[in-house]
Amino acid sequence: MRWLTGWSTGAPRTGAPAHEALATVVPIAAHALWTGPNPLWAVGDWRPEEIRLVTLRPGARPAVTGGFAAPDPVEDTPATTRLAVLGHCGATDAELAAGLAAARGGAVRHLTAWPGSYTVVLRTGTRSTLLLTDLAGAQPVFHTPWCGGTAYATAALPLADLVGAPLDTGHLAARLACPESPEALGAGTPYVGVQRVPPGHVLAVRGGRPYLDAYDETGAGADQPRGEAPAVRELTRALLESVRSRVRTTAPAPSGGARPRLGVDLSYGTASATVALLAAAVPLPSAPPVASPGGGEEHGVVPAIGARTGAVKGSWARTAVQEPAAPEQLAAVTLGETDPPATLALAPDTPRLRHTVLDPGPDALPYASLRSDPQSGRLTDEPGPELVAAARAEARFGAGGTDHLTGYGARQVLDGHPARLADLIRAGRPRELLPPVAALAGADRATAGVLTGALRTPLTVVRAAHRLSRIRYAEALDDAAAKLTARHVPDGGGTAGHRSAGDLAWCVPGPAARWLSDDALSSVALRLRLAARRPAPEEHPGARRARHALYRQAHSFRTLVHAAEQPGQRLHAPFLDNQVVRAARLLPDDVRLQPGARHALLHAVLTGAGRTDLPPDWGRGPRPDRTAPARAGLRLAADGLAELFDAPLLAEAGLIDLPAVRAGLADPATLHSPHALAGLADLVSTELWLRRVRARRHGACWTGLPQPIRPALTP
Repeated sequence: MRWLTGWSTGAPRTGAPAHEALATVVPIAAHALWTGPNPLWAVGDWRPEEIRLVTLRPGARPAVTGGFAAPDPVEDTPATTRLAVLGHCGATDAELAAGLAAARGGAVRHLTAWPGSYTVVLRTGTRSTLLLTDLAGAQPVFHTPWCGGTAYATAALPLADLVGAPLDTGHLAARLACPESPEALGAGTPYVGVQRVPPGHVLAVRGGRPYLDAYDETGAGADQPRGEAPAVRELTRALLESVRSRVRTTAPAPSGGARPRLGVDLSYGTASATVALLAAAVPLPSAPPVASPGGGEEHGVVPAIGARTGAVKGSWARTAVQEPAAPEQLAAVTLGETDPPATLALAPDTPRLRHTVLDPGPDALPYASLRSDPQSGRLTDEPGPELVAAARAEARFGAGGTDHLTGYGARQVLDGHPARLADLIRAGRPRELLPPVAALAGADRATAGVLTGALRTPLTVVRAAHRLSRIRYAEALDDAAAKLTARHVPDGGGTAGHRSAGDLAWCVPGPAARWLSDDALSSVALRLRLAARRPAPEEHPGARRARHALYRQAHSFRTLVHAAEQPGQRLHAPFLDNQVVRAARLLPDDVRLQPGARHALLHAVLTGAGRTDLPPDWGRGPRPDRTAPARAGLRLAADGLAELFDAPLLAEAGLIDLPAVRAGLADPATLHSPHALAGLADLVSTELWLRRVRARRHGACWTGLPQPIRPALTP
């Protein structure tokens, strides 16, 4: 796990115990980026090129440094400004220096407009620090009160270690009951007192006190959608720039290693195929030769600190890149027993893609850890269903490159959430409901009969859209709370129209809600009722639901990185970059809601990027059953699953109805319901995470802390 941490305190008092503690507490294996009363550390497996610092002093030009250089020994003055950009950022040194100069006047939004996925820390003077989150939430920031000031980090677990925070079962209940509801989750984390900064916000710590402010509008003042053609052009530019910036700054493969330099996911979807095709069109930078211990030259080593030969400048501009003598192949990894559908049109026309089909076997199926030691896996910052599939993901990423590109987040960024149907009615455009409703009706006609497809599905969906467009926010939350308390939780069954109608609400229960205890559901219902008394958001319900579905996917990707990323490897999700998210916001709602919208948009992106030979039905082939591996893994792990729920920590904390969970495990129908499988993955992953947290030594991230205490589950 890679993370940043630091703190800011108020004015020190001579001999104060709090400030004496500050001098002794340091993260383990940390590299100091700057020191003083507001220090900042980088902890974990950081590459030198992922750490870039800019310092601006009065009367001097901005100084740009990078890597693990020693902190600047010159003491800061109230007029000194520092900028730290950590992660993958495609900005040049000149752009970073210009960004710092502009940020001194308070304009910080442009610091989030560079290609890549990164965290920005801005320090002004000696007592003010600003941290910026990204728009999707893949690069979060957390904070907590500590020693009369505020400690912050890009991971919640180290802050919980720092302050000895117990686990917050109320937040865990909300994650299981309503995982996409901000009204239930709030700004909390699984640790009491550790707060999350919302995506698209700035955490400003001044004089030791935290302040939150949005740098990106999401309500009435947000960027308005454009026409389809200019929006697609902007999406093409943003996605191509995101992929290019990663390919051109790919780290060389370890000398003598079998792993390629760059890998791409090639699953059965159009998102990963699009990323693969875009990456294959960009030449890899050749590694600069360096002197070997024997006096010769070696290739394939990490560039020197500060080298930015692969940086992308501007929107479409190319910087000077050393072209390799022969095009280096990209490892395109598919997990499965058969090749992708021929309609993806990759292998015959893209020779730079070396296609690898993996058949990992039983040990890489979901729930494989239950057959060995459930506590032996990696401890992630937060729980997530990715924990049960970590072995499968490790097998895929292990065959990938030193830098591995994925298509995570494309569905949430590009697709039209069903709740957007209500936004069309609010905007006075009800006729634009016809294509998506007709598509749902056609799907149900083929599976449930003519009567359902021709009559019931259109009536059900349109009625739900009209209700969501008219219902008041407070009334909707009160209604959701009443349904939770009465255990009226949908089971995810029924037709496609029925499921889409269920999504047409301000707040929708998650798939694990059916197995929670009455006390857990009541606590979440109370959170919803309290939220109903607050002012209603300015956003339309569909836009708000879609935004928080994106947040959930970004959190899932971050958990996946913590659970499955290989040592020295970097996983990338270009669709979650700020500039891609902003470009997708410009797409009109009616375009998003068209049947097959995501495939058509990605087809247009590839056409705009020069790939004009794709067939018209590209990406519309049949997909494999994505729940089949989970069902196979559950069958093999049946004994381990029963043992896991023999005396679970979830029941000890009062979160689950244990008899109902055991009955669900014994019911064969559970294996045939995607909704039930998703809920079971949530429960199992949370139980695994709780056990791993309980087993670790509390305070293990720091030196100089008092005697560590054992984490507790709070009621």
